[in-house]
Amino acid sequence: MKKYFLLFNLMFSSFFGTSQWVEGTLASCENPEFNRTVNKWINYSVDVVGVSDLKDSYQDVLLLDAREMEEYLVSHIPGAQYLGHKAPKWNVLDKVPKDTPIVIYCSIGYRSEKIGEQLLARGFTQVRNLYGSIFEWANQGCPLEDPRGKKTNRVHTYNKKWSKWLDNTELEKVY
Repeated sequence: MKKYFLLFNLMFSSFFGTSQWVEGTLASCENPEFNRTVNKWINYSVDVVGVSDLKDSYQDVLLLDAREMEEYLVSHIPGAQYLGHKAPKWNVLDKVPKDTPIVIYCSIGYRSEKIGEQLLARGFTQVRNLYGSIFEWANQGCPLEDPRGKKTNRVHTYNKKWSKWLDNTELEKVY
């Protein structure tokens, strides 16, 4: 079923175009085993964007972090606003136009997809889920910052089990 959904999305995108920050490539993770894991956990109910498509233009979108506060406080993608997952802080979107390009992320993409579904239900029209989320972002050496805006190499990996997917040896795993 996922294959047909992906095929439909690719066909739809070629006929109707994609936004400027999605290049139309199929999102994937560099580690094939992690890629299979991400693919297993998400159901593509929210369009995805890959790290390679986002890393040069992430400053041009509204980045929302769907992890919990303790994860966000360890590190996040520069400029990302905390939204949360269990009790989302919806008020951060009070003055955001419904057609604003939004990229939402968590650890691997599961929680952010669930929040993305809620954003779509609230009328936001340009919502994308970062495929592989902060783990893939960090694995590819993209920048991370702490709450003071300082560059960091620390990543909250949710728990020990999930920490195996953070395979960039220059990163410090926190859980």
